[in-house]
Amino acid sequence: MQPGEIYLAKLPFGNVPGMKLHPVLLLTAPVGLVPEVLVAYISSVVPAHLLPTDLLIDPAAPEHRSTHLKTTSVLRLHKLATIHCSSLAR
Repeated sequence: MQPGEIYLAKLPFGNVPGMKLHPVLLLTAPVGLVPEVLVAYISSVVPAHLLPTDLLIDPAAPEHRSTHLKTTSVLRLHKLATIHCSSLAR
């Protein structure tokens, strides 16, 4: 697990109880005795008006092919979470 890699993570889904797998960008390597990572949320729902903290990822663009995302997505840098490594799936 290295910063810059994209994983699927079990995260809460809005106001709905339960968890859902969401793509996330690892911002740190595992930290601490109980290994946790800082992640940024990735959404396939691209808002009409991007926020200054949103970065558009187009998997068709050569620089984004390695993301393995299936559709154009937005990296939401204002939606950060520290999660346990066991919540991550590749």
